[in-house]
Amino acid sequence: MSERQDHWQGVYSTKGEDEVSWFEESPAYSLGLLDAAGLGQEHALVDIGGGASRLVDALVARGQAWVSVLDLSQAALDIVRARLPEANNVGWIAADVTQWEPDRPYDFWHDRAALHFLTGADDQARYAKAIDRALVAGGVAVIGTFAPDGPEKCSGLPVVRHDGESLSALLGDRFSLIGHARHEHVTPWGSVQKFQFSTFRKRQNAA
Repeated sequence: MSERQDHWQGVYSTKGEDEVSWFEESPAYSLGLLDAAGLGQEHALVDIGGGASRLVDALVARGQAWVSVLDLSQAALDIVRARLPEANNVGWIAADVTQWEPDRPYDFWHDRAALHFLTGADDQARYAKAIDRALVAGGVAVIGTFAPDGPEKCSGLPVVRHDGESLSALLGDRFSLIGHARHEHVTPWGSVQKFQFSTFRKRQNAA
């Protein structure tokens, strides 16, 4: 187990889902962005760093054709699987996104607060390659990170804060920025974290 995996396995093995700063009672904000970008029931989506998030619950309830949840922590995935024991349209992937080789194409990529933990240029480059491999031409990525004036650390780890411009540079010219917005997330204990959400489309000629 890598140091990164060990950290997140420890987090989800020792804390309840509502005892971490990124907990959301409802994934309404992400759902709104995905819907605005054209998410339909027929699409396949991968949720990167999904942890114990309730996004997959909402998508299953809506009849999503396929959802994969990828996280470093098997413990996190086990929490969600226990909530959705009969879901037959969900794939559970315990993996590091920087080492992941997708085994199917996806129409949508969602990442809320995973990318900003990748502080090294090599890991960021591997993330960009993973998203390029996973998404079909014309596919959409919704990526949420801490904003430039957001927290500098989370879960005791340093982060890299982003805006649409820095994410565009990271993903390269195979992706077009089609939307961006700031969002204030209120933690379970009432503090405010400033996020930046950016939506990208993989260029049709980038197949």
